[in-house]
Amino acid sequence: MSVPLGVILAGGLATRMGGGDKALLSVGGQTLLHRVIHRLQPQVAGIAVNANGDAARFDGFGLPVLPDSINGFPGPLAGVLAGLDWAAEQGAESIVTVAADTPFFPANLVEVLQNTAQGLTHPLVLAATPRGEEKTKSMSRSGLIRHPTFGLWPVALRDDLRVALEDGIKKVVIWTEKHDGREAVFPTDQGDPFFNVNTPEDLEAAEAMV
Repeated sequence: MSVPLGVILAGGLATRMGGGDKALLSVGGQTLLHRVIHRLQPQVAGIAVNANGDAARFDGFGLPVLPDSINGFPGPLAGVLAGLDWAAEQGAESIVTVAADTPFFPANLVEVLQNTAQGLTHPLVLAATPRGEEKTKSMSRSGLIRHPTFGLWPVALRDDLRVALEDGIKKVVIWTEKHDGREAVFPTDQGDPFFNVNTPEDLEAAEAMV
C-alpha cells in the first residue's frame, strides 16, 4: 500500500471554545496545529489543512488550505471529501485524516490504519479505542469508541462520498459502515491517545500533558 497524503481537519466551529480557530491555540509554546503537523509529517507523503474562511491565517505553515466544497458546515465528512479531491489531483490513492485539536495522536497512526486495511478492496478504516467504563455516541456495536476524524480514506470512493453528502448524510460511521469500513484499535494504557481540546479546561489539561 502506498504512503498516503495527510489532511488535518480544522474546519470545525469551536463553539465550546467560544468560536475561532482551535488549531491556532497555543500549548507549551506551540500552536496545536504546529504540534499536529510535527506528529503527522513523518507518517505521510504530504500534508494539507482543511479549513474554511480566510486561508491567509494559515500562511505561516506553508501548507495547502482546502475549504469544504459542500456548504453549511456539514461536519468532518466534508473535510474528508475536500482532502480526497485534493489527493486525486496529486495522483494519490488514499489520505489519512487527523483532527487539528488532538496533539497527542499515535506516532504509528498511519501504520496501524494501513495494516488494518489489508485485504479491503477500498482501504477505509477508522481509529478506535477500547470502551472502558465510558459510553459515548461514537461507540460501535463491538463496544469500541470510534474516532471518526482519524481515518484512512480511499480516493476511489470520493464521488460516492460526494453523493452521500449531497443527500444529507453527516454522520461518518453511517457512510463507512455502508462500505464495510473497519476499526483500527489503539491502546489506552498510557492514556487516551485521541485526547482533544474542546474546552478551556481541556486546554489546561493539554498544557499539563505537554
